[in-house]
Parts: sequence; structure tokens; C-alpha cells
Amino acid sequence: MPKRDDRTSTPPHGDPLREEGTERHAAPPAGAASNTRSAPPASRKSGGYEPRAEPRADPEQRAAQHPTKMPAQHQEEPGIEAELRLKPQWEAPSYRAAGKLEGKVALITGGDSGIGRAVANLYAREGADVAIVYLPVEQQDADETRRAVERAGRRCLQIPGDVTDSAFCRDAVERVVQELGKLDILVNNAAHQKDKQAIDEIDDAEFDKTFKTNIYAYFHFAKAALKHMQAGASIINTGSITGLEGAKTLIDYSATKGAIHAFTKSLAQSLVERRIRVNCVAPGPVWTPLNPQSKPADEVAEFGQDTPYKRPGQPEEMAPAYVFFASTADSSYVTGEVLALLGGDTTAG
Repeated sequence: MPKRDDRTSTPPHGDPLREEGTERHAAPPAGAASNTRSAPPASRKSGGYEPRAEPRADPEQRAAQHPTKMPAQHQEEPGIEAELRLKPQWEAPSYRAAGKLEGKVALITGGDSGIGRAVANLYAREGADVAIVYLPVEQQDADETRRAVERAGRRCLQIPGDVTDSAFCRDAVERVVQELGKLDILVNNAAHQKDKQAIDEIDDAEFDKTFKTNIYAYFHFAKAALKHMQAGASIINTGSITGLEGAKTLIDYSATKGAIHAFTKSLAQSLVERRIRVNCVAPGPVWTPLNPQSKPADEVAEFGQDTPYKRPGQPEEMAPAYVFFASTADSSYVTGEVLALLGGDTTAG
């Protein structure tokens, strides 16, 4: 996806921040719709991936533009990014690709929106073909992710389905290997959360759904993926600050995130001799569709205000950490780590 050289003009693909009332809003990315699921491979030179020329936005200017105030809003589950007021920033116009993942194949659960979309975008720009897993109702968001991957000249395989179904998890992995040829990187990222004021409000069905989405699926995807992964492969899990510090209105969600952190460390120890690395990114508050579908509108308006940065993070600020963990050039000696991205907080764990 193109970047830009100048430091004052509009970011690429229609992602400028514009003033509407007292809030900054990001316009939805442009891009012609396509009926195909995959794009031709990017240009290749001497047998290797050659990143496209990408003019780059000024990083400091981009960071200064991140919104500090979210508009009050609520969505029904699972939350659709295309319908959000104030779109999450995921395009990362200040990021400079370097071919770190050339020739790789990545599978990203929850890849339709939020952090998953931002990761898919950067992986494609780094030279990887990408498969994304998402719920069928999220097709509109998944199509936007596909367009971003294809703009980078990479293939995007869309796999709609429910990650709480263990058979679907196994089938999704097999489909990636059959259609994209192999599997080098697994990003377990899909999540379910619902704010509850007390433990009495969490019924058995809600508790089961949270655990089956947030930790059972991670286990099933990892188990299936490892049948195909070779030395140098990487598994990256999405944890959370809530798994390190807890959250009084997210008792079940926090428990699953703590389990993800322990799962990461245990699996990393198990796979050291196979030279397959397992790591975890644990974000603080990040602006994605997960939040407006989980919280009342008035609480959404205050989302991220209690961080030292006085704002939530944006998906594009999380995604480079996933590149770091996936890239052998960057993190060949790193496994079993939980990297907290907290907007200035230093007390996690």
C-alpha cells in the first residue's frame, strides 16, 4: 500500500483525519471492490519479494493526529468497523516496509477489523500472503482488509466461520495450507468481551462463549497449525492488560487473557527445540469495534482517558509489534514473551 513523501498532504487511501464538531474523524479507506479473493503476487526480482516504493508519512505528525476523544456510541455484537463513528486508524502511513516477511504465509483470526486488520495490512506490505478468519456477519469489514492486502500485491484468503467450533478451527488451517501452500505465522487474535458489573451477571452461556472464543480457539488453532509449521515459524497471541492487572467489569474476559499469557509461555517452552517461537502482545485500551459493542455509549466516550497518554491506542500502533514477533530477522532470540503496549502505564504484572 502506498505511503507518501510529503509531510503535510493527505495520508494515502482516503485516511485523513478531519474535524467534525469537536472530534477528529478518520475517513474510511478507499479502494475499488473486487469479487476475487486473491491478488497476483507482488513483483519479484531475483527470486525474492521486492517491496513497492511507498512514500512515507511523518511519524510524529501521524502520532499527534491520533484522536483523544471517542464519540459516544453503541453497537450490537459483534461490532462492525464500517459502521463506527470515528474509524480506527489502521493504515500506518508512516510505517516503512522492508520485506521482513517475504515469501511467508500468515493466518490471522479476527482479521477483518481492528488490530487484526492492521496486522494483515503490515504483513502484506512486508511480503506475506495472508488468510483472515472472521464471522460471516463481518464480511463487509473482511472485504476492506482484503483490499488492503491486495493493494500491497499479496494474496488474501478469506475464511468466514465461528472460532468457537473446534472443527472449523482445524478446517481453516487445512484450507490455508491447501490454498496458500504452507503456514509460517499464526496470529491468534479473535476475541469476545462483554462488560458486566458483577459476577452474578455472567451466565453460563456468556462464560462459555468468552472462554471458547478467547482461549479454546487459540489452543485449537495452534494445535492444528503446528502440524504444518517448520523451524522458524511463529505463533503470536493477543493478550491484554486485563490479563495482567484484572478488570472489575471484565471478570471472564480478564481470566481468558491471563490464560493466554500462561498458554504463550508454556507453549513457547514446549516448542523451543523445534525452533518455533511463541509470543504475545498485550495491549491496553485500543480503539476497535470490540469496545462499542461491549460498553454503554457513555462509557465509550471516556474510553482510554485513564491512560497517561489520555487516549486509547490505535490498531496501527499495535501492529508493528506483531511484525517484530513474526520476523526472524528481528526476534530470532525472543520466545515466551508478553509485550505490554499500554500508552504510558508501567505497572502491568
